[in-house]
Amino acid sequence: MKQILFALLFAGTVQLSQAQNENLKINQIQVIGSHNSYRHNIEPDLFNFIQAKDTTRSLKGLQYTHISLTDQLNKGLRQLEIDVQGDPQGGKFVHPKGLDIVKSQEAYDPNGEMKKPGFKVFHMIDIDFRTSCYTLQGCLAELKKWSDANPDHVPVFITLEPKDDDSYLGTKAEKFTSELFDALDKELRKGLGNKLITPDMVRGKYKTLEEAVLNNNWPTLKKAKGKFLFILDNNGAKRDLYALNHPSLKGRAVFINAEPGKPEAATIFRNNPEDASIADLVKKGYIIRTRADADTKEARANDYTHFNAAKTSGAQIITTDYYLPSTFFNSPYQIKYDDGTYVRVDPVNGEK
Repeated sequence: MKQILFALLFAGTVQLSQAQNENLKINQIQVIGSHNSYRHNIEPDLFNFIQAKDTTRSLKGLQYTHISLTDQLNKGLRQLEIDVQGDPQGGKFVHPKGLDIVKSQEAYDPNGEMKKPGFKVFHMIDIDFRTSCYTLQGCLAELKKWSDANPDHVPVFITLEPKDDDSYLGTKAEKFTSELFDALDKELRKGLGNKLITPDMVRGKYKTLEEAVLNNNWPTLKKAKGKFLFILDNNGAKRDLYALNHPSLKGRAVFINAEPGKPEAATIFRNNPEDASIADLVKKGYIIRTRADADTKEARANDYTHFNAAKTSGAQIITTDYYLPSTFFNSPYQIKYDDGTYVRVDPVNGEK
């Protein structure tokens, strides 16, 4: 009985806290989320085979795995990362060639989802292919189902990485084109509809997206609850191609990693949390993504230096592979705020 009363009291406290902060803009909160959120660990026998073949580099950076997207959101994470591979005809990635090298006890794609046309979700062609949702539409359906069940949730930030590197085992990727990016936008809108926060919504009456951001035209938490904001995780040719013929990302569904001074600048990646420019960028109005850890290094050393720097920098999005401790090596390393949550008011601009 005491446990039930405590749970009810805690739920009421959370709701009250959200109500008090609902007039904050979405760039005035700081969230913890996951990196390659869909990913299940690489096949152990395949991992060992590749490591034995290529002793010049370590694959230790791939020794992490994730619970389902739903479980991560239920835990309180409010940032996810999804990698997408183009497959407009369907069937390109039905049989990873890594499974010809080693035999797995676990069936791959038992429901035949990889046969369908559309974007697929996994880390590396033929090698690192285990995933909690095989298709982008499957991921989006899972997100929508969770969001519909939790309609007042804090907006979820999702970094979206378009991948088109060929496999060294021979499978060719679908190279991203303007048409393929148009198809990506279409899939996002089909999957989430009015749950998307788009560049057009933020730009509003301003001439450019950056002008809107510098004038703090981000939506409030009240207006953004129950929604998702996508950011393209690329700083090169694919980013530029996505923005081509879409000034200030007009008509696009996804924000990009554009540098300050560009008309599309709104969301910026600074993966080194010790970058001294982060706090200034946050104060100006940009949303910044940084990382608490990478390649399992911090977790193996139980080193919170980067996480502490990320928190104090004011970067609104902090990613980690370790919202839960590792199951691959012995370390207590686990990323969360001191009160056990994954969302808080931003320490740099949350009080202005």
